[in-house]
Amino acid sequence: MASSSAGFVTGLTAAAMVTVGYLAYQASANVPAELGAQAGKPVAAAPKAPRDKRNPAALPTGSGRGERVVYSLDDDRVWLVSPGNKVLRTFRVTPSAVDPSPGVYAVTSRSNRITGTDGTLIEHVVRFASVDSVTIGFSAAVDGSTAAPDRRTRTGGIRESRADGDAMWDFATIGQKVVVIR
Repeated sequence: MASSSAGFVTGLTAAAMVTVGYLAYQASANVPAELGAQAGKPVAAAPKAPRDKRNPAALPTGSGRGERVVYSLDDDRVWLVSPGNKVLRTFRVTPSAVDPSPGVYAVTSRSNRITGTDGTLIEHVVRFASVDSVTIGFSAAVDGSTAAPDRRTRTGGIRESRADGDAMWDFATIGQKVVVIR
């Protein structure tokens, strides 16, 4: 009796493993492009998004749909956008020394408070990209400074005010879509 029970359990275990493997394959084959991207790598390059010349703070058309962070490299501006495509907040930022390529990313990690690559104490770090071993993310200096980075040092910190950093921290949790445009 013991050997038949062991065979039965082995058969059930094998069937369960096959089922899990099949379901894992199905899930990976149906992942949306922006979620299946390699961490820190853009899904697709976004062209230069058209701007409203009368309102430079308006959300650029062609920057995606739904809930997302939009970061314009050309305008040094960020938009936090609700699922209904409504701008919840927009603000200017000081760009990092290293820019990510235009495309769609996802927030990969966050840190409440750390020392930045430049030695500045920073808070509310929201990371979403990596360029040649330089991690790119939004952060606020605890002392409130938003000085331009030293271009001789390869840093990826996109600086925002502390108030804007608080808003980004609350909005951009792990997996949140980040659209980088020109």
